Amino acid sequence: MANSSTTEEEQPADADVFLAIAHPIRRRILDRLARDDLTVTQLAAPFAVSRPAISQHLRVLREAGLVAERRQGRERRYSLQPQPLAEVSDWIHQYDHFWRTRLAALSNYLDEQDEQDEQDEHAEQEQ
Repeated sequence: MANSSTTEEEQPADADVFLAIAHPIRRRILDRLARDDLTVTQLAAPFAVSRPAISQHLRVLREAGLVAERRQGRERRYSLQPQPLAEVSDWIHQYDHFWRTRLAALSNYLDEQDEQDEQDEHAEQEQ
């Protein structure tokens, strides 16, 4: 029986938040939009790419729900929509415990090595 709802596998690749933020230019666009709403011309200014290339990046960001577009007179202004980034934050948060555990184990190992080195040094001095 066919399911009419869209599954993750059926979504266009460009709708994937992780794919959208994978490109460094798109991450920089998001950084700039976090400060202020901007036009394509304003967004394109610091990049060594064409305005059509910036428009393509904006399309990917819009499809991922990270950017909203609105008309203001003859211009289109873009604004950050940070809500989808919660998915990225949640995914990264899963690894917090992993890294805390690994770093604590490393710290313990290094402390044990320091203690062993001190014991070895003390034993050599007694001989």
